[in-house]
Amino acid sequence: MSDETHHITQDQKEFERQYISLRRAEGRIYTDEEVARLPFFAKNNLLKKEWELRENSCRRLVKYLRHKRKKLNILEVGCGNGWLTNQLAYIKDSQIIGIDINETELEQAQRIFQKPNLRFIYADIQSGIPENNFDIIVFAASFQYFNSVQKILSACFDHLNDSGEIHILDTKFYSLTESIEAKQRSSNYFKNKGFPQMDDYYFHHSLNDLLPYDHVVLFDPGNIIDRFFYKHPFPWICIKK
Repeated sequence: MSDETHHITQDQKEFERQYISLRRAEGRIYTDEEVARLPFFAKNNLLKKEWELRENSCRRLVKYLRHKRKKLNILEVGCGNGWLTNQLAYIKDSQIIGIDINETELEQAQRIFQKPNLRFIYADIQSGIPENNFDIIVFAASFQYFNSVQKILSACFDHLNDSGEIHILDTKFYSLTESIEAKQRSSNYFKNKGFPQMDDYYFHHSLNDLLPYDHVVLFDPGNIIDRFFYKHPFPWICIKK
């Protein structure tokens, strides 16, 4: 693990233990060879459809960022095994940092993906990291692991440039009624998998939580025009500082 590590609480370490155990049970802990190929997966893998959606999100995000045509400092929060962080590092003149409190997958990311403009740090943005001049902060399938929308966005704003953007991908947002039903479904799922404690670490955010913020939905799965171009179940949300 890198020397660049920052304060991690015992509760966060317990989250990692539960999270990694669940991912192993789901078949989502991959070999180095598999991670190196992500987001592309073998045709006969049961998770292929899921990774096709992730590849779709990745491609759209990279295209969007390339169109800015300027140097970008990018942070991915909850980078896991680093596959998306690695893809972002292909953007010309970019500097990329991936952070996570999941030490198991982060060590794998450091082992597999090595580029001069790419770094991985074992850290939690809410506890603070030294860098505070990011142009872009990305949450890809990770925003649901943060309890308070207000607290996590406040932490992000502390690390963003004045014109910076936060991008949230591959996370479901709910109406207030939907969030109650979804929470029960998740609780049942975690219980059936044998990891009921994960219920304490998985959150169902409402679209209303974003109302106080300057945000735009760049892809809306409920919009018929958006669905014509992309078949994807999750929104892509951009929040501006």
